[in-house]
Amino acid sequence: MGGFFGVTSRRNCILDVFFGTDYHSHLGTRRGGMAAYDPEIGLQREIHNIENSPFRTKFEHILDEMTGNAAIGCISDSDPQPLLIRSNLGTYAIATIGIINNAEALIDQFLSFSGGHFDAMTGGRVNSNELIAALINQKSSFVEGIRFAQSVIDGTASILILRDNGDLIAARDRMGRLPICIGRDEDGYCVSFESFAGMKLGYEALRELGPGEVVEITPETITVLQEPGKEMKICAFLWSYYGYPTSSYEGRNVEVMRCRNGEIMAKNDREKGLAQDIDYVAGVPDSGTPHAIGYANACGVPFARPFIKYTPTWPRSFMPATQRERNMVAKMKQIPVHELIQDKKLLFVDDSIVRGTQLRETVEFLYENGAKEVHIRSACPPILYSCKYLNFSRSTSPMDLLARSIIMELEGEEGFNHLDEYCDGDSERGRKMRDAICQKLHFASLEYQSLEGIYEAIGLEPCKVCTYCWNGKG
Repeated sequence: MGGFFGVTSRRNCILDVFFGTDYHSHLGTRRGGMAAYDPEIGLQREIHNIENSPFRTKFEHILDEMTGNAAIGCISDSDPQPLLIRSNLGTYAIATIGIINNAEALIDQFLSFSGGHFDAMTGGRVNSNELIAALINQKSSFVEGIRFAQSVIDGTASILILRDNGDLIAARDRMGRLPICIGRDEDGYCVSFESFAGMKLGYEALRELGPGEVVEITPETITVLQEPGKEMKICAFLWSYYGYPTSSYEGRNVEVMRCRNGEIMAKNDREKGLAQDIDYVAGVPDSGTPHAIGYANACGVPFARPFIKYTPTWPRSFMPATQRERNMVAKMKQIPVHELIQDKKLLFVDDSIVRGTQLRETVEFLYENGAKEVHIRSACPPILYSCKYLNFSRSTSPMDLLARSIIMELEGEEGFNHLDEYCDGDSERGRKMRDAICQKLHFASLEYQSLEGIYEAIGLEPCKVCTYCWNGKG
């Protein structure tokens, strides 16, 4: 994934952008960057690798190195950014969020007529920000260029531009799969992926951009360059997993949704008579915890933390470069509370089950420490499709997904013609899949949240929410 934050102001805003960008660190682990505009210096930029060090440590001297009344920053899980671009539209800094599935075709098409070139990275790959800038620069204005770029990109592109006059241009992706919110203080405006970032820095939440909306922002004004579209498909995983608990999207708070989601799962279990004799409800930390609190509150079983993650040295288990290292770090971080595990029947709520590797090791760890039973609840439906709209929950093959691999084991490719049945825990196929996963991963029981439960917990009309990873409908 990734996230960005920008400010245009009547005062020096570097410190705001430093903290605002740092507040997006949960969205990416590879690169961090900032760009600023000062009338005397012009555009400035810094990019650092943050794979083994947090953003704030790499940019802690930024006040000594950068100045300006307008700046943007980004956390990226893919390419280095922001980039500085000099073009027919002027010189500007650009940061983007999303993914381009047809990048090679767009590059070939551009090179075939332009006579130009791209700065190639290792392996010949082109930075996605440079490609988007090249598409934008084919038109005579930013709004025309952004509209063109988003129309030819297969995937998603939200864009934040810092011009060489201190103005910002913010463009939400065409289908509104990702959020962009605007905040205001007495000196100017901020643009942010996460709504809480601006509010924490003293900006009053003004509004969210609509799908495909493009605005130009100065310290005094917001000008709509392109009106929002009517159709929206915001990513449901914002609430289920990767959005920060204190943020709200389309007026729906993440933490509130997760607690409500857990309540719905508990109600469903009670109606079916499932897992009613348990000692504690727990969350697979950290994103599963609020779902578990909602579950515990609804069922009347105490919430507990049978193990604690040791995070001072390894705050995120996905930081190491290889899967083997990530699994090892995840295992080493789990510190048991034996009094809450020994001879106890435990129900754990996880935000989702993708490959199941770390969850299997967590369950084995609990049994090794004396658990009597370990029941698992997934706060979302079975993941059956690799996301093609965002750089998130992607796999080299759909068969890496636990649910798909189990279906293949049970029924071969014929099973993929019955995915709706496998999602339904009340159907024969749905029960067989859940039983097979329980046997393979040593769960006492397994249930998934339903798609209807997700819609209810979020509180938006189903037609406005992207659920591609669950049902293939984006």
